[in-house]
Amino acid sequence: MNRTLLLILCDFLLLTLLALTRWEDATPAPQTGRAPSPLPPSATAPAAADGTGPATPQQDLVAIMRLSLEDEQARRDELARNLEQTEAERLAVERARAELAENLARTERTAAELDQNLAATRSAAEAERARNAQLARDLAAREAEARRREDELARTAAAEAAARTRAEELAVRVGVVVREKEILQEQTQTLRAAVEAERAERQRVQETTVQIAAATGQLAERTSELAREFRESQPINANTLFESFLQRRVRSQFAAQRSTFLGNVTRNPETRTVLASDGKDIVAILHVDDTPFDWRAQSQPDWERLVLTLNRGATTIQPPRLHFASLDPRVIFVPVSAEEAQRLGGEPYLLALEPFRFPEAVLISAGGAGYGELPFKIDPRNPGYVKVDNRLVRRLFGDFSPSRGDLVLSKTGELLGIMVNNDTCALINNFLPQRALPLGPDLRATPTGPILDQVARRFQILPPGVR
Repeated sequence: MNRTLLLILCDFLLLTLLALTRWEDATPAPQTGRAPSPLPPSATAPAAADGTGPATPQQDLVAIMRLSLEDEQARRDELARNLEQTEAERLAVERARAELAENLARTERTAAELDQNLAATRSAAEAERARNAQLARDLAAREAEARRREDELARTAAAEAAARTRAEELAVRVGVVVREKEILQEQTQTLRAAVEAERAERQRVQETTVQIAAATGQLAERTSELAREFRESQPINANTLFESFLQRRVRSQFAAQRSTFLGNVTRNPETRTVLASDGKDIVAILHVDDTPFDWRAQSQPDWERLVLTLNRGATTIQPPRLHFASLDPRVIFVPVSAEEAQRLGGEPYLLALEPFRFPEAVLISAGGAGYGELPFKIDPRNPGYVKVDNRLVRRLFGDFSPSRGDLVLSKTGELLGIMVNNDTCALINNFLPQRALPLGPDLRATPTGPILDQVARRFQILPPGVR
């Protein structure tokens, strides 16, 4: 019974006894010369029970007041414990905020470094384009010089033929006059010197022609590279991109289990996704809705079993961990080695180096249930995100309904990002993790709750426009 209700009942009974007692008939207790010492409630109860006399109203009142004091002391003790617990929770929140601020500063420094690297890469590309243009101009000048020398060589050959004819005529007339013979001999020697000079010049022209041919070969190779870059910069048809996705996608499935006082809780979400590469690392891209986790829960539980299976065809792998992306906690990266990616057979998508080259993107829904082209716009209030207008979906194919977890591809066939909600796409330009979570059939020795709580707090402080 509630202690407060007990006190109310005791007060009511005491007042009833006092009202019904006939005090004029009561016999006063004999005086012994000293005041009786107050007895505890445990001492008064036996006296009334063994027939020595009923408890006096003063003793009952003292006992009731003692119960009230004990109840008040218990409430104060409980209040003190609640105050200590609240102070501990406040300290934990302050530590979490400090850690979050540190992570944010680290992320901003990393973003600044990436911006510097991108600027350096663009400067190098501009310098390379300038060198190629200069090489093309030099090659054109050399080709003009080669044509001029070829014309001179033709004229020299014609002059040599004419000189040879004239020498034959002079040889026929040698016997006519000696003087003419001497003159002809002098002219012949002069012509021979000129021929030798022309032959030397021809050899130099031939060597120059060989050098020009080598330079022409190098220019042809560079021209083919430029043509390939031009083809890569052209938009690809949405049907072609979707067919490539069907050939590259892999199947992912979680097997999660934890124990509660009501029994075991199991979750087995499944989806179709792709592999992505930044040129160095390879990961599988997932949305948090494709996992057993829920960032909207008040607290994150400790999972005793978390097994992720990636398979394509007859090949199956089970990664040992997953990473929560630093750019958005709803984006999850599953690291895959190059050998595992080759076994899966799904060619990784490269990250888009120029995500805003085209104003439209190709969105693939529900792991391949539908696809379509739709425009997107940069969100200036939330860097790293773009807004997608679902009302302007163009060239719709299949059972298509844009939602969380849909993959977004650029028109050049590169991975642009993933839909974090129905109208916002998170741009994926790196694989930097916020936290790593181990996976395995037995995780009781490594609790997952604290890690998931930190990631969930990161989600709860996202701007309302992208949450």
